[in-house]
Amino acid sequence: MDVSELLPDDLLERFRSRAAGYDERNGFFFEDLAELKVQGYLGMFTAVDDGGLGFGLEQAAAAQRRLAKAAPATALAINMHLVWTGVAHVLAARGDTSLDFVLSEAAAGEVFAFGNSEAGNDSVLFDSTTVAQPQPDGSYAFTGTKIFTSLSPAWTRLGVFGKDSTGPEPQLVHGFLTRDTPGYTIRDDWNTLGMRASQSNTTVLEGAVAPADRVFRKLPVGPNADPLIFAIFANFETLLAAVYAGIGERALELGVLAAKRRTSQKNGGRSYAQDPDIRWKIADAAIAMDGLLPQLGQVARDVDALVDHGGQWFPRLVGLKVRATETARTVVDLALRVSGGGSYFAGSELGRLYRDVLAGMFHPSDDESAHATVANAWLGPLET
Repeated sequence: MDVSELLPDDLLERFRSRAAGYDERNGFFFEDLAELKVQGYLGMFTAVDDGGLGFGLEQAAAAQRRLAKAAPATALAINMHLVWTGVAHVLAARGDTSLDFVLSEAAAGEVFAFGNSEAGNDSVLFDSTTVAQPQPDGSYAFTGTKIFTSLSPAWTRLGVFGKDSTGPEPQLVHGFLTRDTPGYTIRDDWNTLGMRASQSNTTVLEGAVAPADRVFRKLPVGPNADPLIFAIFANFETLLAAVYAGIGERALELGVLAAKRRTSQKNGGRSYAQDPDIRWKIADAAIAMDGLLPQLGQVARDVDALVDHGGQWFPRLVGLKVRATETARTVVDLALRVSGGGSYFAGSELGRLYRDVLAGMFHPSDDESAHATVANAWLGPLET
């Protein structure tokens, strides 16, 4: 299925028409999610024979770009579901079937979310402040606070991880909770500058148990080469980049429309599309997007093709994320400058994109971490 069939123009116009209301009300995108389910969006990475769409990462990224052009917060939130299903897909393609149940359950309508982020934990996936307490039956009870839990009102499966310090060496334990699991609280604390419809609330775990058959990884503390780590980074960074690329594309479109619509009294009523300074800004934005889109496509294709970049994989992934989020921010800013004061009023789509795009700087890997990763790849680690 082509992404234009999956997300036809009339569907995207409905999403765009609702986005402003979600943003104003600080409400979740329930209607968008219902329509995405009907389209089979949740089973994007599941094989066709198993009831899914059979997409790879390149097609999924293209779909997310297209969705983000209409509804950035919807796209960002559904990203978290797609990351988990994408992780299962990437692992399966490399012979690891430990998360095949994610693919089958997603095709059946289950909604997966990430409960990994923790305030102050700049080790990201390599350590955790959450306690993972082993139980006699092989299950684990998780106690800790997770932030930025997208899809909070709607997830049915929450992926969490925490640290088990009961053995000779601490282990990081990964598992899934179900919505009806006792022992967690979702705080109603999502009142942000942008990406409001994502409703990425704080989740407090108080002994919430992941059953033994949903505990799927135990890893050492610190960086390691387990395929799960690569699969998470590959999907998270690539799909995140796709969302922000979509924001940049839409901002450029709006900038072009504004330049053609606005007229200049000083220049005899001609449109601003004839003004050299405005033309420069539009060209600058277009050149920036032209550099981003091929990079996004190539990284996604390489993941699908099982290309072995060795030690350069993580620099490529974090570099893509930084390029996408920073490029989108630059393009939105240029489009605002072209569009004039009308975009400063509440209800302006471009004004909303300006607020939404700022979230990009806070997603992992942040600017500092990404530059450290790339520097280590090219120069080696810092001497101690």
